[in-house]
Amino acid sequence: TSKQYRQITTEAGITRSMSRVGKCIDNAPMESFFGHYKCESYHLKEYTLYQELIKDIDEYMEFYNFERLQETKNNLTPMEFRYQVAI
Repeated sequence: TSKQYRQITTEAGITRSMSRVGKCIDNAPMESFFGHYKCESYHLKEYTLYQELIKDIDEYMEFYNFERLQETKNNLTPMEFRYQVAI
């Protein structure tokens, strides 16, 4: 990571997040989430304002975690699955 990149992101208040070297699996959960988001929401709408996009992502995140059933999690939502595993 270049010094300039670190400086720009720090000044903008952006948190950098990168996978470990050679560990592309680190980013798999986010890739999965945004893959679903793009298919199920983003490509179905047009956004005129950045704030509309942010609001849509927030709403989809809520839906994804608390309402969207996932076949790989025994048809539970991610939060239901997490709760079951924690018990």
